[in-house]
Amino acid sequence: MCSLEKRDHVFILTLTGDGEHRLSPDAISSIRSALSRVKSESIAAGGRGFALVTTGEGRFFSNGFDLSWARSGGSASAARSRLHSMVSDFSALVADLISLPMPTIAAVNGHAAAAGFTLAISHDYVEMRGDRGVLYMSELDNAMPFPPYFLALMRSKIADPKVLREIVLEGKKIGAAEAAAKGIIDRAHGGTKETVEAAVRRAEELAARNWIGGVYGSIRMGSLPEISSSLGFPPETEEDREKLLSASKL
Repeated sequence: MCSLEKRDHVFILTLTGDGEHRLSPDAISSIRSALSRVKSESIAAGGRGFALVTTGEGRFFSNGFDLSWARSGGSASAARSRLHSMVSDFSALVADLISLPMPTIAAVNGHAAAAGFTLAISHDYVEMRGDRGVLYMSELDNAMPFPPYFLALMRSKIADPKVLREIVLEGKKIGAAEAAAKGIIDRAHGGTKETVEAAVRRAEELAARNWIGGVYGSIRMGSLPEISSSLGFPPETEEDREKLLSASKL
């Protein structure tokens, strides 16, 4: 499932459990519970000056949805129903990250495929292990249509349409160095240790800016209108902005 550690003002969420960190309903629920704890603890401590790092154990960051769990339902219709359930549950997890009131950094320690790739780019920054692991959207190869919010997120995070085409219409497997060169991730590093250390350093630097979390989350969602709308977030109102201003230095 996952574990959560707090180092001063940096929360470190680590995907644990099976080797591929498949996103089953239980795994999604576990991650969402950890994010809820991150949010509540940061608010209780003043709501400013925190950051989150998400990583995984072993060779995989996450290999996507738990399709074996979906197929275990018996019939084809039961499998589809289970898959739809995971897609819906995971959209709530992506929404948690898009709205989290602090900077977020994914430390991709290995393969990140399908929903695992989506989980990585739901963070503000992506640091990735360079000596092993790929980013890969497997939906085309598995004859599975993309959930609309997956495409909305990728369009929001991957600016080059040719790179987006490689990912969604070619199913290309992309290593860290190429992903950094194409702007999919921020930086590639030697191994897992270096990747996590780089992510934590970035998190510490961002947390030290002591930004108000609510303002940070508001600006993030405003800068990502397509995915925010796809996830069901309403447009920010003047009343919302006034509430945020009440906590500012003005």
